[in-house]
Amino acid sequence: MEGQLDTTNLFLGILAVVSVLEALLLIGTGVAVYLVYRRVSELMATVEARHVAPAMARVNAILDDVKEVSNKVKDETERVDQAVRTTMDRVDDTAERVRSTVRARTGRLVGLVRGARVAIETMLGSTPA
Repeated sequence: MEGQLDTTNLFLGILAVVSVLEALLLIGTGVAVYLVYRRVSELMATVEARHVAPAMARVNAILDDVKEVSNKVKDETERVDQAVRTTMDRVDDTAERVRSTVRARTGRLVGLVRGARVAIETMLGSTPA
């Protein structure tokens, strides 16, 4: 039985040493991961401060310019649209005035011509159509 206990104790010792090595390896890996995380965080902060922030400032300035230009275009478009509508209304009013004036002046002439025709047809003895 003594031989069996020596073998068991040997295996237990080996397992204990391996467990301690695994724990040290796990702690070392944890420290290494933390160091890498810290360096990556610093690198990201540096990249953001040097590159991303100025780029975002430029992009925001460009977007502000685009917004300003689009507002100007919108205002000018509304102004031109209003001018076109006003002009079209004036043209319609003018056309209606011309129509009514022409009708008023030509109405008398047309009446005179029709009356003359009827008078001539009556004198010539033909029946009006």
